[in-house]
Amino acid sequence: MNELNELKLFGKHLAEMSAKIIASYFRSNVQVDSKSDSSPVTIADKRAEELMREEIMREFPSHGIVGEEFGSYNEHSEYQWILDPIDGTKSFICGTVTFGTLIALAKKGEPILGIINQPVLKEFLIGDNENAELNGKEVRVRDCNSLNEAVLLTTDHLHVKKYQDINKFDKLTEKVKLYRNWGDCYGYYLVATGFADIMIDPIMNIWDKMALIPVIRGAGGTITNYNGEDAVKGTSIIATGGKIHNEVLKILNS
Repeated sequence: MNELNELKLFGKHLAEMSAKIIASYFRSNVQVDSKSDSSPVTIADKRAEELMREEIMREFPSHGIVGEEFGSYNEHSEYQWILDPIDGTKSFICGTVTFGTLIALAKKGEPILGIINQPVLKEFLIGDNENAELNGKEVRVRDCNSLNEAVLLTTDHLHVKKYQDINKFDKLTEKVKLYRNWGDCYGYYLVATGFADIMIDPIMNIWDKMALIPVIRGAGGTITNYNGEDAVKGTSIIATGGKIHNEVLKILNS
């Protein structure tokens, strides 16, 4: 077994262990606290990340960790695990299923492995920049040749207004076939599995984006920041099936 396959199996192990914790709190009377930036957090977020961190430190003690809830560990290591235990906590506490666990592995700053795991639906999506699989079966972005055929998604329309040019974004919504706010990591899942064509987030943290990059690329899609630059270095994300990516960028940045 080569090193990447071993790391993939370990990533699946992290996803399965965290999923048990998260699913046990889903649609329960879970307490919701506010972080310093006023975003919500629950015991499910914290316990899931704690467990994943413990497993990584036990199995790969030389690796580093960046987590949304508990910060950085061994930050100068060549390998870094980047964790978002519940991407879409607002969706989670509202009882919807458009949330998931994001697990990325970066080598020298570049993501080589990405996982989007939906713990309630038991959907495990993994990508390595070359291939992407959902529950063991290969997935690909769908063939969308024009905006008037496209399904456009974003997490929060108000975030677009706050962080980007809302007028240009609205022009994009008028050109597509369908626009919906099926967001957080599940929007990228829908692009990678061929059910949507464009997913946009106007603001992103490292734990929000790194797992998405190997998944979208592995499924044959294109992923950049809002200006069409390297998604790894950016603070925003646009993911598409590929053929319409430049047209999307042109509308948003013209």
